[in-house]
Amino acid sequence: MKKIPLRKCIATQEQLPKKELLRIVRTPEGTVVIDTSGRMNGRGAYLKKSQEAIEIAIKRKALERALEVTLDPSFIEQLRSFMNES
Repeated sequence: MKKIPLRKCIATQEQLPKKELLRIVRTPEGTVVIDTSGRMNGRGAYLKKSQEAIEIAIKRKALERALEVTLDPSFIEQLRSFMNES
């Protein structure tokens, strides 16, 4: 039996299979991107794929703390629209 990798959502603190989470990465250059492949270089943080989890993370600045970066308002909009599409 293959072990399913679990990761913790930084907003809800739930342990979930990696496939059910969205990975946000601060690249070595310092930009913050949504990592759809799950394999990008840089510091990563996982978010549950739900609108509530994103809103919690934004409100509590959980993403900013986890990635040690100040988020751009345009990235927050990008994150919200990404969630609405998926």
